[in-house]
Amino acid sequence: MLLNLALKKYFGYDEFRPGQREIIESLLSGKNTLGILPTGTGKSLCYQLPGYLSEGLVVIVSPLIALMEDQVASLQRNGEKRAIALNSQLSQEEKHYLLSRLQQYKFLFLSPEMLQNQKVLEALKRQQVAFVVVDEAHCLSQWGIDFRPEYRLLPRALHGLQDPPVLALTATATAAVAKDIAAELLGGGESIFQYSADRPNIAYFVCQTEEKEIWLEQFLTKQQGSGLIYCVTRSEVEHLYELLKSRFAVAYYHGGLAGDQRRLLQEQFLAGKLRIMIATNAFGMGINKADLRFVVHYQLPDSPENYLQESGRAGRDGEPATAVLLYQQGDEQVHRYFRQKLQEERQGFEYLINEAKNNPHFQKIHQELTPLQQKWLLLASQKEGTQLAAQLVTNEEQKERRLQAMLAYIRTQGCRREYLLSYFGEAEVAIPKRCCDFHESDLYLQNTAESSENSAVGEDKQAHEGWRHTLLKLFKDEIPL
Repeated sequence: MLLNLALKKYFGYDEFRPGQREIIESLLSGKNTLGILPTGTGKSLCYQLPGYLSEGLVVIVSPLIALMEDQVASLQRNGEKRAIALNSQLSQEEKHYLLSRLQQYKFLFLSPEMLQNQKVLEALKRQQVAFVVVDEAHCLSQWGIDFRPEYRLLPRALHGLQDPPVLALTATATAAVAKDIAAELLGGGESIFQYSADRPNIAYFVCQTEEKEIWLEQFLTKQQGSGLIYCVTRSEVEHLYELLKSRFAVAYYHGGLAGDQRRLLQEQFLAGKLRIMIATNAFGMGINKADLRFVVHYQLPDSPENYLQESGRAGRDGEPATAVLLYQQGDEQVHRYFRQKLQEERQGFEYLINEAKNNPHFQKIHQELTPLQQKWLLLASQKEGTQLAAQLVTNEEQKERRLQAMLAYIRTQGCRREYLLSYFGEAEVAIPKRCCDFHESDLYLQNTAESSENSAVGEDKQAHEGWRHTLLKLFKDEIPL
């Protein structure tokens, strides 16, 4: 009852969403806690409310600057002025100013890399830390070896802060990923709360076509509302933008843009000034745009985890939404190209390490290492030891298995929703009225503003039937992989 009163006081809500109360109670009792809740179901409240009910600073570890800034802006819009992000966008003077005044803040957002910084750790040691949040915690498992090794060093940093309670949050985690998070980050004695990854308001479609551009233009012309188009590469993002910019209110977003450009585009998209955002996966984590009606994956995602996470950004308001995956034979090769480059970097790392061990005159190892290899060296020396090379190989094998699972999603002759949820270990799936192409769901959402006009209804129906026929024809063909 007291938690409900606090919920009403701080957020104006009368009831908790499923899972929120249990996670909050576990954290407030001092337990290390893992919360796995679907996108759009209020994970942020799981640390914001206990933050208000606890003495001290709440430290939130976040993987992306855009995500930090979005969370800070969201808190500030709700009247919370004691939220700040400590990241590389700040000058040295600004960082020093912030660290010298940490006692003035309630919520501090930073990256796993920033939490390894000795000056940051020393400043945090002088504060009372209520608890630490690791947002998007699946990154620890999926990024923590070959992309962001600093995730694997988080336990060391937490120990330096006298091991405050930890709350790990994510929208998607298989049983293996959840086990990895718990083992690496929570240190035993943890509480795990996992809820269905299902989003009943999202309908799933796969379209195999050699004419993606034509298909996409037709879709955007007929589909209502705003949406995201995801591409794997920056070059494809920019190509699609050039293709669509004359016909639609569209912009593009990727990590190669300057920080002020990314912030402006994000603000315009959230404000509704842009209908469509074409982006790499650098865009999306924490983007709280409730009325996204569709997410199109123009290029193949590398795993069901990422696909469900990214498609789940549609329909956060609970209204009907659409997720479409476009595929043509060979789309998967771009991921194998990236993995080959990573494999070459791992092999080069192993060669240099062996040279340093076997040749006493080899003194240039640090100069020869790439930035990622230098991170691996730090990880090996501080935590993983001789197991690192084997773990890197295992991670490469796991990437291939996840890619194969994504290809199997395209090939499946059954329900798309059932396939995705079974991948995350859910055996019983409730099939909503508008489910997926297997259940002959309508690809296009009804235009509610025109639904009362008979002519518009007739045109919508013809469009639905026409696209249903086209999709069913496509789905009867075997997809060669």
